[in-house]
Amino acid sequence: MIDLIFDILPQIHGGGNHQGMGAVKGLEAFLTFIESLTTKSPTEIFAAFMPGLSAMDNIHPILVHFPIAFFTIFFFADTLGGLLNKPAWRHFATPVLYIGTLSAILTVVAGFQAAYSAPHNDVTHAIMLRHQGFGITVTVLALLLSLRRYFAADDFIISKTYGHFALSALLVLFMTLGADLGGLMVYQHGVAVAPVMQKHTAAIQHQHTHSHDPAPMAHDHGSTAHSHSHDAAPQVYIYDMATPAESHQHDGIPHTHSHDDHSH
Repeated sequence: MIDLIFDILPQIHGGGNHQGMGAVKGLEAFLTFIESLTTKSPTEIFAAFMPGLSAMDNIHPILVHFPIAFFTIFFFADTLGGLLNKPAWRHFATPVLYIGTLSAILTVVAGFQAAYSAPHNDVTHAIMLRHQGFGITVTVLALLLSLRRYFAADDFIISKTYGHFALSALLVLFMTLGADLGGLMVYQHGVAVAPVMQKHTAAIQHQHTHSHDPAPMAHDHGSTAHSHSHDAAPQVYIYDMATPAESHQHDGIPHTHSHDDHSH
């Protein structure tokens, strides 16, 4: 569907030498697409309209945009409204904060599910823990700000609540640091990017195959020393939401990695 739209738009706006024919062909392609939907299942129809979302294993990358947008708008509207004596701006900021808090809760829940489902190694696991910490902190701060605002006196909006402004600024700071770590995991390490994860997992499995092949060990009885090499390979965690502890595969041998204790 997305490809079809971008194919039609240049034709409608005058692409090519035959503008009329371009528009006609575009309309014909659109009608053909609509007709093809009658033969598709609901899942296939959803994938046709939302190919990016249907390719995701988790909706955390989609949800994370909402608290970022809402909290940023809230911070500037509420802080500037208070400092510049604009009560209408602060009234506008109130529902924005509430919606942002709700979206943050949903984002954190989806983030935990993503952490259990996305394969990652020790390096990205450490980054992920810090990313989770910032996300939880932002959500807690948002809840505190929301409760303070909900139970505030009538003169709260017209007062210069510097503590409220400072807490809002801290929320935005932690949100920015958490978003930065999220970008680091995806764009630097390729976490949850299917081609990168498949290539990474295949390389580790290949390395393990050559490192742990059973072979007779040669011993030189004329010497008291002998060598026996096992190449170390990085661990890849593959989480399963069905179990309370994370389970990951290490050459077919199950291991557990508990999220109850995040110390490494």
